[in-house]
Amino acid sequence: MDIVVQNITKKFGAQKAVDDVSFTVKTGEIVGFLGPNGAGKTTTMKAITCFFMPNEGNITVGGYSIRENPEEVKKNIGYLPENNPLYREMPVIDYLHFMAELQGVPDGSIRERILEMVNVCGLEGEKHKKIGELSKGYQQRVGLAQALIHNPKVLVLDEPTSGLDPNQIIEIRDLIRKIGQEKTVILSSHILAEVEATCDRVVIINKGKIVADGTSAELRKQSQGREILKVTIEGGNRNEVFKALQSLENVQMVDFISKSDSSFEVQSKPDTSSRRDVFQLCVKKGWDLTELTPTETKLEDVFRELTLK
Repeated sequence: MDIVVQNITKKFGAQKAVDDVSFTVKTGEIVGFLGPNGAGKTTTMKAITCFFMPNEGNITVGGYSIRENPEEVKKNIGYLPENNPLYREMPVIDYLHFMAELQGVPDGSIRERILEMVNVCGLEGEKHKKIGELSKGYQQRVGLAQALIHNPKVLVLDEPTSGLDPNQIIEIRDLIRKIGQEKTVILSSHILAEVEATCDRVVIINKGKIVADGTSAELRKQSQGREILKVTIEGGNRNEVFKALQSLENVQMVDFISKSDSSFEVQSKPDTSSRRDVFQLCVKKGWDLTELTPTETKLEDVFRELTLK
């Protein structure tokens, strides 16, 4: 099922939390929804799940409109909110049974669905424990299991790896990728490396507006108008080297990489290269150029560039 967000605007009083936002998530796609705090991520995801209606615009899920057929939309969506509200005193099995009933799973299919979710989400050894006794990672697994219990075609995951340790993050990432082979998934996260490793595409929102939409590779390529070099120069005073690099014609900015050695990050002016200038400077000064490496633009760099404006 496709998710189609069409020109939605959501206001809270005089403030526009989301301002004329449009994007599409195709069937079988995992899309990362990024943005700083307060950018409009959660507001948009709550609108998709019919938690509230936007003031303007529309959203369709599998062709069903949130305005005209909200119940059909809800049937086809599994939602894991950021805070993952769980009934901590309930055993995992009982909680999943309760959620299956709430989601309208036929009585004759509930046991089968619970067993499948226990298997898919890796809860076999924890299924009889109370949820409050589980680690944060396993509680996230329970949250995913409840979102999947009614076999929805669309998953909306708000910060699914929030508060997890690195090992748990990898486990949940692998689980989401496995689930994403069969379902349409939109997830938000502050962990950019996580999004890059998990998602097919990235949508970035800032101040309520979409500022980027594409694969990680596409977004990095768009931001590669400025060359960034890692330069290590030996045989000269580091402050003197710094000033000499900063004075080069094609250099826009120089920064120390560390406090101890003579390694620098050299950013060239737009659409220029300073590699030859750096090399010739070292020859002229009699310095040893031991490293001159172009630095690949990271998704983090793209994110900062787009959201610090």
